[in-house]
This record gives sequence, C-alpha cells and structure tokens, in this order.
Amino acid sequence: MEPLRVLELYSGVGGMHHALRESGIPAQVVAAIDVNTVANEVYRYNFPQTQLLAKTIEVLMEFPKIEYEHPQKYATDEENKIEEKIEPNICFGSSTQCSGKDAILFKLETAEEIERKNQQDGDLSVQMLKDFLEDDIDMNQYFLPPKSLLRYALLLDIVKPTCRRSVCFTKGYGSYIEGTGSVLQTAEDVQIENIYKSLTNLSQEEKITKLLMLKLRYFTPKEIANLLGFPPEFGMDTCRPQPSFIKVSRIH
Repeated sequence: MEPLRVLELYSGVGGMHHALRESGIPAQVVAAIDVNTVANEVYRYNFPQTQLLAKTIEVLMEFPKIEYEHPQKYATDEENKIEEKIEPNICFGSSTQCSGKDAILFKLETAEEIERKNQQDGDLSVQMLKDFLEDDIDMNQYFLPPKSLLRYALLLDIVKPTCRRSVCFTKGYGSYIEGTGSVLQTAEDVQIENIYKSLTNLSQEEKITKLLMLKLRYFTPKEIANLLGFPPEFGMDTCRPQPSFIKVSRIH
C-alpha cells in the first residue's frame, strides 16, 4: 500500500500531523495550510521539512472572497464585541435570587454545577492535572494580574492541580476570559469558597488582596499541549512566554 498523501488544512500547531505519526499509518503530509502566524511558527519548529503555506483555503478553490473596506477596523470591532460579552455584573457573595439547584452559591455557580464538577474530579480513571504541569520554569509571568482578577473574578473557571477536569481551551486563552479555558489555583491550602464569600462590601483594594491569596495563573502553552495529548518532544520554544498562542482543539 502506497503511503497516504495528506494535505493538512487549518493545520494549527500540527495536531493531525502528530496523530498520524502516533497512529503508525503510512502517510506523508505534503503541505500544511493556516493563516495564524504564531501557530505557523510552532508548526514550522516541529515539522521543518513540511511545506507550510500561510494562506486561507479559499485560495485553493473558487470560493467568493469577502472584502472589507477597512479590514483593520473590522477586526478591532469584532474584538470589542467579544470583550463586551465577558463584562460581568460584579456582585460578590451569596445570592438569594433563586433557590434549589439553581441557586447561585458563589462565583456565579449553582449547586448543580458544583456537584457536576465534584463528580468529574472524583473519576479515578482520569489523571490529575498535576501530571501535566511544568515545574522547571518561572511561573510569575503566568499569574493573573490584579485588574483581571477584579474584573473577571466571577467568570473564572478555577481548578487545582488535584482536579481531574478543566473547561475547553481555545485560541483566545490568555486574551479573553469566559469560555476560553480554566485557570489554576496554585495556593491549594486556601478554600475558594471562603475567599469569594468574604468579598462582599470590601473595597476594590481589599477584594484584590483576597483574590491574590488564591495565586491564580494561566496554564502554560506546554501544559495545554500536554493535556491535548501532544508528545513530550513537542516544542514551543519560539512562543514563550505568551500564554495565548495556541490554536487548539476542544478538551474537557
């Protein structure tokens, strides 16, 4: 059987290329295509022999091309729309607006959501997050700044190294907050419930002081790659220290 000739569209950082290697299927990736410049740097770093095209797939077919009179302004407007969507109504502490399983206990989470997360963390068939973490680099660059803590505290999905779950990581991770990926609580001896329930009626400075006690940080690019199943030799030296570089698949 002749090796498959593969054209890798939306190649990102090379997930399909690595999967082909792991599968043992005879295959040759003849070309990869993506417009994300940072993802392309990572791809080129790991697969220097593969032809990499920084183009859209439309150039390969007769799809109509949409032209914008002011493309830079359009991109900025779209980013602003996303930013507006994650602006929370800050209201710390317990909520009595509803009851039962829909009652908001803290951090905009209901009893049902907390129970679901506890069940996921209790699944012993899944590895703990600590098995995928780096321990030999300076983590100071990955800690969330005070401004982000105060503005987005209620939207953060917070996990500990002993957790066995996270939300999906997307390419907006590190740039946007809601729905882009979990953040890691490195102060494991601090109870998150106690921190959030104590924030009511505090000044902004006092709230920041409390939230900083959790020592929340972003996952590093390498850690996200580990979670996504990339092999140990997968390299990203071209991308440090930015946490929001990676174009990734969905992970639960």
